[in-house]
Amino acid sequence: MSNPALIEKVSVARLPTPYGVFAAHAYRSALDGVEHLAVVYGDPAGEATLVRLHSECLTGDVFGSLRCDCGEQLHRALQRIVDEGRGVLLYLRGHEGRGIGLAHKISAYALQDQGLDTVDANAALGLPIDARSYDTAAAMLKDLEVATVRLMSNNPKKIAALEASGIPVVERVPHAVQSNPENHHYLATKRQRMGHLLK
Repeated sequence: MSNPALIEKVSVARLPTPYGVFAAHAYRSALDGVEHLAVVYGDPAGEATLVRLHSECLTGDVFGSLRCDCGEQLHRALQRIVDEGRGVLLYLRGHEGRGIGLAHKISAYALQDQGLDTVDANAALGLPIDARSYDTAAAMLKDLEVATVRLMSNNPKKIAALEASGIPVVERVPHAVQSNPENHHYLATKRQRMGHLLK
């Protein structure tokens, strides 16, 4: 069951999508009140569950911004979970702009338009490069009785965070999307300066 110190499951309902019918599990963090969503297909309990930790990205997920790869990663992850027959996508709110928030992210975009990369833009604003925590994600997976995961990610920090929280990652499933002229530099920075496993 859920860790009462970290999360509370609020509700569960059907979530029909173009990819298939998921179950949406709404959670609320007991630490900060932020609400998160586990989008579940099939029975997630047990070993080697396909999992995607997806950080909220309003610009990419909703508006289809080409500055990042978030929207495409979101939709590809949902399709892959359906193709595999079971899995979980955790939509982690409060992670906008790697945890700096929407307004700060737009400020960082303005600096990127002036030539800074995503790392230097955050630093110029006096903000962390990555302020995200995955403790809530691990608590949600435990609530769903996920024992071990195959993690769709290019970010080794997500693997380390889950394992530190007691969720073994038995496989990293690469989750890269094709770059475009708007996000080419951003993806290169993620690879070169943030350790993401991208080609």
